[in-house]
Amino acid sequence: MTTIAVLGNGRVGGNLATALARAGHDVTVADRTPGAAADAARTARIVINATPGAGSLDRLAALREELRDTILVDVSNATTDGRDGLPADLLYPGSSLAEQLQEALPETGVVKTLNTMLFPVMTSPATLSQAPTAFLSGEDPQAKQTVRELLTDLGWHKEWITDLGGIRTARATEAAILFVPHVIRSTGFTPFAISLAR
Repeated sequence: MTTIAVLGNGRVGGNLATALARAGHDVTVADRTPGAAADAARTARIVINATPGAGSLDRLAALREELRDTILVDVSNATTDGRDGLPADLLYPGSSLAEQLQEALPETGVVKTLNTMLFPVMTSPATLSQAPTAFLSGEDPQAKQTVRELLTDLGWHKEWITDLGGIRTARATEAAILFVPHVIRSTGFTPFAISLAR
């Protein structure tokens, strides 16, 4: 059992919190009430960033002390929104939200994952007709191993998880969000994920 704080109680955060609690972890969900994120992060070993990506950097940078020596799992994508509310452009072109977070939180092990799929797939990968891929990006090998184990608790088979390397590789997976609005407009809001076919 691991103590986990989920920052963000929308569809993504709520889905992850429910699944991780079901897997036996001690999960706290922080909403937007003042001090809730700090209180939750202060007592957690793993913190999951499920806040809207456009505001994540400011929110989490303010928690630098609370996040010291923790693992921060970043599942968000930082984008501007189009007129239909779907992602339009990357907020950090030439960089990534994960890189910005790691720079702002040097004593925190930031790991990027689960950001290349619609949220239902994060906790039910086996429901797709073919195996999806969960990518890992981060500087700390031990943090990535811990997150890999967390993914298996969510139903991810080991062979479905691909470690891309350092935090800079999150640029590639975050850029994949640009597929999402086009796929949704084409086929509707049906769960899908990016998959490496071998």
